[in-house]
Amino acid sequence: MDDFNSKFSLLASAEPTGACGYLTVDLSALRRNYAKMASLVAPGSAAAVVKADAYGLGAGPVSNAFYDAGCRHFFVAQFQEAMALRPQLADDGQIFVLNGLQPGNEELAAIHHIVPVLNSFDQVRRWSQMAGKLRTRLPAVLQFDSGMSRLGFPPEDRRELRSLLQSDQGLDILFMMSHLASADEPEHAQNADQLAAVKSICQEFPDLRISFANSAGVFLGDNYHGFLARPGLALYGGAPVGGAANPMQPVIRLDISVIQTRTVNAGARVGYGAAYVASGERRLATLAAGYADGLLRSLSDRGAVFYQGVRLPIVGRVSMDSMTVDVTDLPDNTLSLGSLVEMIGPHQTLEDVAAAAGTIAYELLTSLGQRYHRRYI
Repeated sequence: MDDFNSKFSLLASAEPTGACGYLTVDLSALRRNYAKMASLVAPGSAAAVVKADAYGLGAGPVSNAFYDAGCRHFFVAQFQEAMALRPQLADDGQIFVLNGLQPGNEELAAIHHIVPVLNSFDQVRRWSQMAGKLRTRLPAVLQFDSGMSRLGFPPEDRRELRSLLQSDQGLDILFMMSHLASADEPEHAQNADQLAAVKSICQEFPDLRISFANSAGVFLGDNYHGFLARPGLALYGGAPVGGAANPMQPVIRLDISVIQTRTVNAGARVGYGAAYVASGERRLATLAAGYADGLLRSLSDRGAVFYQGVRLPIVGRVSMDSMTVDVTDLPDNTLSLGSLVEMIGPHQTLEDVAAAAGTIAYELLTSLGQRYHRRYI
């Protein structure tokens, strides 16, 4: 943690280059987080979930950091994400599309060696037809619904699916998978229910290996791992289990630039709708980021930023491109145009900001916009 803070303190004090904010990504921390997850699921393996542009941090550099740490299985959600990542990743890095393929994407997927996760008979038939057209066998993964009722084959479809696979010579099923719905709550009864369902699936499809655990599932124990775990948020420094100490290393720091400072008198109305009225003389700073940059409106009058350990509360409503914070607790003239304040960092974690916004770390992290200057260290 001290090494993390010292590196980011050095960057935060560097000469600004004019961005509204700076999203700094520690690639070495990403690699260490991947190594930790891989060690926890050994002798199985760990994939990396890099959907949504690697949770907003940049799928190319992030995936290559995981690749350098030994990862060879990469999961995205949409076919377009796979196509964007394919030229940035070594050929032996397998890319899997969790949502499978929409009609019309089959040929490009086959050409570029992208592996669909098949969730329905329609997807199975379309992928099989492409194999026939190309006169080859095409790799695929089968997803089963073990109780989440979102994606995958439900229990009533398994018999028909077995018959279909026995007669279809065009598909090379690499493994099967299912997804945990409540793993971040270790005592939730659904975890055991889904594990029992997965054991039943494994009995019905004994020739196929299972991929089961997500980030939180890794911490449920060996029974949940399968041969390939699929961690996501934990790799990016997010807490995998609610209410427990976070075992992962922090990966990001977010610093926001100051646009303007001013002193207002008692009765001054601040921001849209006069949602905040100064109770006395206050010194304010307007920051160059807002809800268009992923800093949700729900942070209004609830969240805060930090400057050298001093908490600076958000006052009034968060706007699209800016927000206002109370800097009265800082000495006069501490902040000026271009000064940087900490939104996420050593004084305030990703989970802290998410809690203040009334949301979860996943939503906050993937909402961080493209207007920040991204720095990789």
